[in-house]
Amino acid sequence: MNLVELQDVIERTYGERDRDRGVAPTVAWLCEELGELAQAVRKGTRAEIEHEFSDVLAWVATLANQVDVDLTTVVDRYRNGCPKCDAIPCDC
Repeated sequence: MNLVELQDVIERTYGERDRDRGVAPTVAWLCEELGELAQAVRKGTRAEIEHEFSDVLAWVATLANQVDVDLTTVVDRYRNGCPKCDAIPCDC
């Protein structure tokens, strides 16, 4: 699945509920999921880590949908490596 598909499936699955919840609570949920990912990376199994990564990506897609951001467009910032020095690896 690519980022366009992810945003689409998240919108179709949760879009109405997400808009009703609002941006600030969505940011809070995303932060909670980041905490769960941090814990999984420190103490979890591979399956738990992958599960938390998928949750974080879903919440990022949810937030992007709410604020009308195309993730495919914004990720392009890293196409040439470091967005400051355009180098791979970074020379900054």
